[in-house]
Amino acid sequence: MSAELPPPLEVHDLTVSYQRKPVLYGIDLEVPRGSLTGIIGPNGAGKSTFVKAVAGILPLDTGWVKIFGGSFRENCRRVGYVPQRESVDWDFPVNVLDVVLMGRYGRLRIGQRPGKGDREIAAACLEKVGMLPFADRQIGNLSGGQQQRVFLARALAQESELYLMDEPFAGVDAATEEAIMEILRELRAAGKTLLVVHHDLSTVRDYFDRLILLNMRLVATGPTAEAFTPPLLQATYGGRLTILSEVVQALGER
Repeated sequence: MSAELPPPLEVHDLTVSYQRKPVLYGIDLEVPRGSLTGIIGPNGAGKSTFVKAVAGILPLDTGWVKIFGGSFRENCRRVGYVPQRESVDWDFPVNVLDVVLMGRYGRLRIGQRPGKGDREIAAACLEKVGMLPFADRQIGNLSGGQQQRVFLARALAQESELYLMDEPFAGVDAATEEAIMEILRELRAAGKTLLVVHHDLSTVRDYFDRLILLNMRLVATGPTAEAFTPPLLQATYGGRLTILSEVVQALGER
């Protein structure tokens, strides 16, 4: 009998600081394969910090992160990352196709340039997100929703197994949000694992099968039906949850 495969993501005692001020404390969790997990919590709760720490972008004060049982360095080719739009330099002189081709570099040898096959994969990913007609457009000359589609295409071009997405629905229209969500569901159906920072509580039940509730510490994690409850939301958001009273009331009536 073969040994059980390690989880896509395992985190133990993760603590991260900005300028010596801790913003995440002692996070312990495990994410199962083939899950679509939402990361929710108030502003300043450390959601983006958590994703960046997992992706190896930020150093850890304490603890460790395992990706498929190894370090991020060992398994970086198996991880796709979609950053927040605000963190990208949209004035950089690069076109849409070149941005998506960046997702192929992890699979190339040092000094090797993308070939015909890589360009075909990049074009197919652009077509999947409805952006192939914009392949030659400068990335800064796109709308917010179009930019998000391009960065999703770049992540798809990586052909990863674990996807980390930092607010992919922020600043996009309803049609783009639904298009992105359809792709995320397809990835989950194909056995991929996805972690998505999300802020709209009204769509949580429809979008995610699992949740991570953060407010500098881990409040709860588990299946959405078990974690998305009024007591756990109150523990996560505190007084700031009053502005979301309709969501909480609707949950209480279920």
